[in-house]
Amino acid sequence: MTVTVINPGLLTTIQDLGRPGYFHLGIPVGGAMDRRALIAANLLVGNPEGAAGLEAVFMGPELEFADDRIVAVCGADLPPKVDGKEMPTWTSFRVKGGQRLTFDYLREGARAYIAISGGIDTPIALGSRSTYPIGALGGYKGRALAAGDELPIGHSDLPKEGIALPPLLRRVPHGDVELRVLPGLYIHRITPASQTAFFQDTWKVAPEADRMGYRFRGGRPMEFVEREQPFGAGSDPSNITDACYPYGSIQIPGGTEPIVLHRDAVSGGGYFMVGTVISADMDLIGQLQPNKSVRFVAVTMDEALSARHEQATEFAKIRDTLA
Repeated sequence: MTVTVINPGLLTTIQDLGRPGYFHLGIPVGGAMDRRALIAANLLVGNPEGAAGLEAVFMGPELEFADDRIVAVCGADLPPKVDGKEMPTWTSFRVKGGQRLTFDYLREGARAYIAISGGIDTPIALGSRSTYPIGALGGYKGRALAAGDELPIGHSDLPKEGIALPPLLRRVPHGDVELRVLPGLYIHRITPASQTAFFQDTWKVAPEADRMGYRFRGGRPMEFVEREQPFGAGSDPSNITDACYPYGSIQIPGGTEPIVLHRDAVSGGGYFMVGTVISADMDLIGQLQPNKSVRFVAVTMDEALSARHEQATEFAKIRDTLA
């Protein structure tokens, strides 16, 4: 059976939990920017947590269903509607064959995840159905959805509707946000005063924030330690000889606007990196709207590992609650 795209919204792509194992070949992990939201949505509709769903940015799509399905929308507060009737988020609900799923205006967050019982059954590319638009890989013909697309949906026995994830297990950014950072990599390229300023200043999400990276602006420009540029590096002080880019690493081209590299970022290049946002906070970045205030907070490796353990515990609670 299929779901027909009547209106794709602003930017809607098929995403699962990504395709690890190809980063050394220049192919990013990809997958949902907010993994917690996709996992929760899938479990609410009876899918494996890594099933493919839809990632909608700022605006939701309009979808017409060929048969009855159970649906859940998690992540951003983007209220779903079935034939005009508003349905709750983070809760499973039924969409009957012939009905249309639409969305109200965005209230909070940036990305909503739409899971459909049976999962989206597009072809697997390198172990994943996730869309990587720059490489025209995965998803639906390697691109964002367009009007008229017919999405194949897997078999489903229609699990129970009306199941909700408790609010304490949901995560949407409220107020100012702190992103924990493990300093290192090339932070020695900026002066001690700039290192301090980077963590003291309040930054704001720039409009140039997407699946490749989130740009921030508003803080003080970085001052670089003087040196003779090494062979193979560019002429700007922020340039280095090409190096690998870890997932979550923070580069500051020209020393002015930090960029946190996210799911679809390239695997290497020639800009220095001040450190890496810890894995436990990367989902949160995917829910930040432009102009959201953010502070970077330095943490130790032990604190980063503790945060990862806490996140794994929360994920286990989500699985246990929705089992």
